[in-house]
Amino acid sequence: MIFAFLQPFGYTQKRWVEGYVEYYDDEWGNLWHRFLSGSVKGEIFQPVLRDWSDLDKLQVPDYSHPDCASEMREQFTRFPDQFKIAGLGGWIFDNARYLRNMDVYFMDMALVPDQLKRLHEKIANVYEQKILLAAQAGADAIFIAEDLGTQTGLLFSPKMFRSYFLEMYAHLFSVAHQYGMQVIMHSCGLNRAILPDLLDAGVNVFQFDQPMLYDMTDLAKLLKQRKAALYSPIDIQQVLPTGDREKIETAAQDLIDCFQGGLICKNYLDLNGIGVKEEWDDWGYHAICKKIGFQQG
Repeated sequence: MIFAFLQPFGYTQKRWVEGYVEYYDDEWGNLWHRFLSGSVKGEIFQPVLRDWSDLDKLQVPDYSHPDCASEMREQFTRFPDQFKIAGLGGWIFDNARYLRNMDVYFMDMALVPDQLKRLHEKIANVYEQKILLAAQAGADAIFIAEDLGTQTGLLFSPKMFRSYFLEMYAHLFSVAHQYGMQVIMHSCGLNRAILPDLLDAGVNVFQFDQPMLYDMTDLAKLLKQRKAALYSPIDIQQVLPTGDREKIETAAQDLIDCFQGGLICKNYLDLNGIGVKEEWDDWGYHAICKKIGFQQG
């Protein structure tokens, strides 16, 4: 499995450090900040779209140029026998909430739906460009990142999800499928209420980092019925941060038993950000290898 990313045309990221805080911009023009000792991503410091009067002037990332996929094509060419995944770097809600800032965005959903839908359309057009470039580069799948849930449910109602997002999701996923690519969707939180909608729209694999938020037996049954899969590490919230070897090894074995052939195992890439030592992660890895009979070299 090989991941590669597209690069927006004409954009070079800016980063600088002030004291113990690092600042950086993103391709949309937002400014972020993070503690140097903390997570790799951080939080929005200054959103670019602070007033709706600026919507028409919003400069969206340009993925119209073939050079945007040059690095991706090169990586895919070097590993022709690997399953090739194009990381698209976000998705519609993910980008929109950063452009407006989360608290403001939720008020927008209730107060200015027409403006918000115009913003979503601009974002969706960028992702359609990305999907076409990924297909041309030879990707087998696209990977999108769209955190939709909290610990107890969705960040907004299922009705709002269907009103604001479902049609755009279905269109973009259909474009990916037309080019023979699978759709892998990351989403944190408990999204059970809309999983059937997402499957109907065209998600093939869910990438959940917190599988224990779900009734895993129910989730495994749903995915098996819909011929979909789970792509997951050992739970990064309830299990890995405990540092409890027995608990970590048991959770690894339970994942295999519950999802059987419908599970794609992975590790979590920001262990420092969740306070997990590499040794703890290794315990889970070795337990999975032992459970599936993989001989480690």
